[in-house]
Amino acid sequence: MSDQQAAAEVVPLNAIFSTDFVAILVPVTTANTMDEVAAAVAYHSEGRRVRALPYPKVVIHQGKKLPGHMTVAQANIKPLDHVAVEYEIPAGAAA
Repeated sequence: MSDQQAAAEVVPLNAIFSTDFVAILVPVTTANTMDEVAAAVAYHSEGRRVRALPYPKVVIHQGKKLPGHMTVAQANIKPLDHVAVEYEIPAGAAA
């Protein structure tokens, strides 16, 4: 286990996935990447209340799309911040 993983702190996030109407509280850590956050949020909605699509997911925090490799700590996301996770659908692709 690396020092970064050992020092990771839990950060509960208010989150919504794509067209879901249910906001959820998702526990992530400061060491999680945005790709991992997107997967954690999608897990509760995708294929249940939201149709699964074959596109990558992106985390949006304070109106900005965050790169998948960025960690929660690097993005300066704080406990109970709101994030949205959306599909990144290429222009011209069918949704």
